[in-house]
This record gives sequence, C-alpha cells and structure tokens, in this order.
Amino acid sequence: MARQERAIRTRRVILEAAGAVFDEHGYASTTIAMVLERAEVTKGALYFHFPSKESLAQAVLAEQVLFGAVPSRSSKLQEVIDMTFAVGQRLRSNALLRGGVRLAVDQETPSGIDRGEPFRQWSRRLTALLERAAEQGELLPTVRPADTVDLLVGAFTGIQLMSRALTDRADLGDRLAVLWAHMLPSIAVPGLLPGLDSRADRGVRVLAEIDPAQAGVGAEERTPAGVR
Repeated sequence: MARQERAIRTRRVILEAAGAVFDEHGYASTTIAMVLERAEVTKGALYFHFPSKESLAQAVLAEQVLFGAVPSRSSKLQEVIDMTFAVGQRLRSNALLRGGVRLAVDQETPSGIDRGEPFRQWSRRLTALLERAAEQGELLPTVRPADTVDLLVGAFTGIQLMSRALTDRADLGDRLAVLWAHMLPSIAVPGLLPGLDSRADRGVRVLAEIDPAQAGVGAEERTPAGVR
C-alpha cells in the first residue's frame, strides 16, 4: 500500500512538473530532461508512468476537465456558470491546468496527440448540465444545449487566450462576467436572471466555498473529494 501511494504521488509530481513546463515552453520546445529537472525524479520513475513525451502530454490533457469541479447547485445553469469561473480562477495559478490548456490550443502539438479530447469532455459535461437545466424550466424553449455549449466552450477558449496575452489572465474574471452578461439573456428564462450570480469575483467565492485555501492565487490547488 505504501509503495502504491508513493507511485501515485510520484505520478502527480511528474504531471504537475510537465504541466508547468508545457505551459512555459509549449510542446515542441519541452524535453523530458526539462520535466525531470522540474519534477526532481529519476528518468526511470518518469518512464515507469509515461513511456514517451507524447503519453505525458496526453495525460496532462486528460486532467483538464477535473478542474471544473464545483459544488452541485439546484440551478444547473448556475452550476455551469460556476464551472467557468472556477476554471478561470484556477488558470491563474495551477500549472497542470495551464499546461493542459496550452497543449489543447498549441498548433505545434503533434497530430498523434488528441487535442480535441478535452473539448469533447467539456462538451459532454456541460451539455448534460444544460439539458438538466432545460428539464427544470431554466432555459428558453429556443435553446439547444449542445449548440449553446459549443458557443460557450469556444468563447471561453478565446477569452482566456486573450486574457493571458494581455494580463496573464489577471482580468479573466472580468471578461467572463462580460461573456455571461451577453449570453444569459439569450438562454435563461427572464425570471431566473436576477438570481444568477456571474459577477467577476464568482470564481474566488466558489473556490472559497470548496476550500478557503484554494481561493487565493497559490502555488497548489486541490480538487476536493466528493465535489461534482
């Protein structure tokens, strides 16, 4: 059991180091040696978990959607809003998430790595939530959840890239608030709008609700057990 726990910790250390290096340098310029130096593990330990740079990059990409974890809400539209703000807040400091996002949009990431999988995972997760929101009467009858999710994921991707280029994502919360101010009147029933919270500091407050230690911009963030 102790050996298994050590292996799990080592794998996590490697993933977090790889995320940081991929975020800073992109796929093409990242080397295994750079990841080893950042993780402070042996080459044997790394190759035990990840036989190639490609497999390491795919594993970093696979972690991305986990960072959307937020508390369940009675309003599923609010839950979708919270997920966007939580990811936006976590992007400010979490190297693993940042690395996965860069790999997903980096044109130099080779075709053998499935950059589309995080987008498909986001689409499935968010579409399921919006379908539940529709069943609960939260959405206008003209809304098609899958189409709305495609728009939302695409808009979020572009907004966070712009925010990174201009302010290293310091203004991402403000930009998400503007996004939702434009989207919500076109998808939510009017009676629901006053009760929805899409203010710029929503991500800080959601993470504080999960764990006060996660609310700030720190070096490490954890995804709590039991949060969906």
